[in-house]
Amino acid sequence: MDRNERTRRTRLWSNWYLLLLPTYAAVLWVPFFNRVEPTILGFPFFYAYQMIWVLISAVLTGIVFFATRQQ
Repeated sequence: MDRNERTRRTRLWSNWYLLLLPTYAAVLWVPFFNRVEPTILGFPFFYAYQMIWVLISAVLTGIVFFATRQQ
């Protein structure tokens, strides 16, 4: 395997991408956050939970982006 092939494989997959999985798992598991109480800053838990995960996923996506970009 030459250097170009290794570089191409590195670009296709990295363990950093595993950081994106918690976002999908947390948001797709609806029975966990399908409730009104408790309210957070006046928002029902259902909406507050999703807004919090928007922020968390933005941070995780940024981390993965900067960790996997080519120098």
